[in-house]
Amino acid sequence: MSVTVRYDDGATAWILLDRPPLNLFDTTMQLGLRAAVAEVRQRAEVRAVVIKGANGNFSAGGDLKEMSTLSGTRIDEYATQISRLAEEIAALPVPVVAAVTGAAVGGGCELSLAADFRICSPTARFGLPEVALGVIPGAGGTQRLPRLIGMARAKELIFSGRHIDATEAVGIGLADQVVAETALDATARQWVQRFSHHPAGALRAAKQAVNQGVEMPLAQGLGLERELFADLLAHGEHTSTFHHFGTRRG
Repeated sequence: MSVTVRYDDGATAWILLDRPPLNLFDTTMQLGLRAAVAEVRQRAEVRAVVIKGANGNFSAGGDLKEMSTLSGTRIDEYATQISRLAEEIAALPVPVVAAVTGAAVGGGCELSLAADFRICSPTARFGLPEVALGVIPGAGGTQRLPRLIGMARAKELIFSGRHIDATEAVGIGLADQVVAETALDATARQWVQRFSHHPAGALRAAKQAVNQGVEMPLAQGLGLERELFADLLAHGEHTSTFHHFGTRRG
């Protein structure tokens, strides 16, 4: 299989991309990843997700050989499928970490952008080379990258198609941390452990408030935040610390 899922104590799902050598996203790979995301979504005990390549690369993006054969309605279907894939990853209700080694370019870069955080090794390189190939990023790159690193930097990377290394990626805010490749898995675990012990409903609501609110006018975003806060206050899982302070104030 080109995509597999394993679980750490049930709480963390590791989605592994394994189509050597570059983990290119042909249709089979895309469908496998969508199935993995759907599986993870169905497991209520999962509190965080790590996505990584299983063979030295994250993903070098779409399979150009396959894309060159597309025609007619199949082009629209393919474009919809790759866009929906990134959307489904971004919509996972738990924190998602992309653990990046080697190539994360084209669709691979866009896949990493759909995660909440990107941890990378010194071998990582990011890029969106689609314009140089006569197309544009089709899985969210033109939308998520400017929101992450700013309009001017995003335009420079998209228009030029150049690749950047791990150090530059961290410097411009595209990646969050660079660590030795031997420490990548452990660091990814440390990142998800920052969040996984918190109440699941609060994490889900916080992610929803940020991801959806940033797309809204401020007043509407504040309204969403207020609704989610009130619902958690009324029905959420309150920790012992919450009750402790509530008792002291009373």
